[in-house]
Amino acid sequence: MKTTVEIPDDLFIAAKKRAAELREPLRALIERGLRAELAQAAARRRAKPPAIRWITVAGGLPPGVDVSERAAMHEWLRHQR
Repeated sequence: MKTTVEIPDDLFIAAKKRAAELREPLRALIERGLRAELAQAAARRRAKPPAIRWITVAGGLPPGVDVSERAAMHEWLRHQR
């Protein structure tokens, strides 16, 4: 399929030089680049999201705190000031 694409002049010149170095048509260089980009995008979509790394520390409730009774918890907090 034929199409027209506008690219910056400096990119076009660099691509033409690279195609000449590889002794292949510019069309082949562009096709390979598009295929590589699309393959990477597909691989990123298939990749598992990074696992959550949980960080835990020793702790717990201070002695004398009763979280089941809201009034008692507030009273304990007031006495800690």
